[in-house]
Amino acid sequence: MAIKRVVIFTGGNLGGWALSHILADDLLIGADSGALFLIMNGFTPDLAIGDFDSVSGQELSRIRSISKVTEQYDPVDKDYTDTELAFREALSLNPQEVVLIGALGTRFDHSIANIHLLVMAQQSGISASIVDEHNEIRLVTDKLTIRQSGYANVSLLPLTPQVQGINLHGFRYPLHNAKLIMGQSLGISNVLEAASGQITIEQGWLLVIQSRD
Repeated sequence: MAIKRVVIFTGGNLGGWALSHILADDLLIGADSGALFLIMNGFTPDLAIGDFDSVSGQELSRIRSISKVTEQYDPVDKDYTDTELAFREALSLNPQEVVLIGALGTRFDHSIANIHLLVMAQQSGISASIVDEHNEIRLVTDKLTIRQSGYANVSLLPLTPQVQGINLHGFRYPLHNAKLIMGQSLGISNVLEAASGQITIEQGWLLVIQSRD
């Protein structure tokens, strides 16, 4: 049976807000302490993965006993972060969508690396987003429709040196065949005024960040 959605919980900022993003038929992956978070909140990870250096031995035993599958990696002899290991596993299942929760936190290097994972999903033809309590982040290379979902702001930031041919419909500040250049803040804090908004671009990679304070 085709997998509709994979939701990954990883070890950044997590809280009760995160649980509302779980749907009944989601396949759940817990990366390192993200697996423990799921278990402590009554969910069974379909896969727990990582080096588990953020949990105690007793907690790891609990993760192993409850998760359907556990894959443990050496904390030194591995090429990828725990989050990327989980993300690669998710993409290998060829789902329609991957949602990454807990990917933003105090480690700014990890946060940026996790945002870059959206490129891998885009190249695989799989819809992906990063969600935390205040933000929802997507990458667009051609077109994207977003809907009103409780976020006050929509910001556009280039992930390539420039993004060309940007068109916005349904926004307070529409754009037509516009260009955004890396290093500018021109695309910050637009507002979606229609029930849904359309974003199209002709060239480049554009981060679309819906946010609230």
